[in-house]
Order: sequence, then structure tokens, then C-alpha cells
Amino acid sequence: MSKEKEEIKIIAQNRKAFHDYFIEETYEAGIELVGTEVKSVRQGKVNLKDSFARVENNEVILYNMHISPYEKGNIFNKDPLRPRKLLLHRHEINKLSGYVSRKGYTLIPTKVYLKRGLVKVELAVAKGKKLFDKREDIARRDAKRELEKQFKEKQLGI
Repeated sequence: MSKEKEEIKIIAQNRKAFHDYFIEETYEAGIELVGTEVKSVRQGKVNLKDSFARVENNEVILYNMHISPYEKGNIFNKDPLRPRKLLLHRHEINKLSGYVSRKGYTLIPTKVYLKRGLVKVELAVAKGKKLFDKREDIARRDAKRELEKQFKEKQLGI
């Protein structure tokens, strides 16, 4: 029996994280949500800007992830910015707490997606970039773009 490719639907991405941080390692984590939050996530009403995670009491908690209230949720809607527990294996939590205990490392969510009907968060172990690192990345990207442009012109014979 052949394995089918797992269906992944990306709901939200934190593009700013790749600009502001060096991504060391990523983990896939489940997230503890209530019913109306799941419905909002399925509609794509998630914002990862300024969100981060911490290891507290051997649990990973996600802060500042905004999930808009579900329109038809009435009294069952929760606070959009409430802390949410991430579901990881114990050995993964221990590894993450080891990373975070080192100076300069933090946990940043980079993606929220649906995998086989379940809401998942891609959590990255990240180290903050300095201003000169960001400038260096921009210069490298511009140089690469210029080289590709020259190569394309040479190919076309312009």
C-alpha cells in the first residue's frame, strides 16, 4: 500500500520571522484550541505577528497569536490573544527548554497550517539578527537578483 502525500493547507505564515531571526531548527506542534477558534482558523483569521512561545512548567505556551472571534460563535468565543498550549512530546520540550536557556535564543511560530484536518503550528528555534545581518541579507539578495537578470539577458542575447 503506497503512502499518499499528506495534504497540508497553510493558513498563516510569519514572514517577518525570517527577516528578524536566524532559524536554527523547526518543530511541528499541535495546538490546544476551543471549537470556535478552530472554525476561525479554518477561515484563515490568524495573525502570527509578534507571537512567541515560552517553556513554562514543562509545557510550551504560545503568546500573542491572534485568532479573530468566530462571527457565529456568540458566548463561546474566547479572548483572541489568550495564551495557548502547544502539544509536543516530552523529549521535544526538554530539547526546546535547553535551547531557550542559552542566551539569545527564542521560540517563534513560523506557520499555522492544517494537516489531515488538525491545526498545527511550526515552531522555530531562532536567534535574533543584528541590523548589519539584515543589511547583509538584503545586499546578498539584491546581488543574486542582479546576477539572475544578467544571466537571463545573456541567454536571450540582448
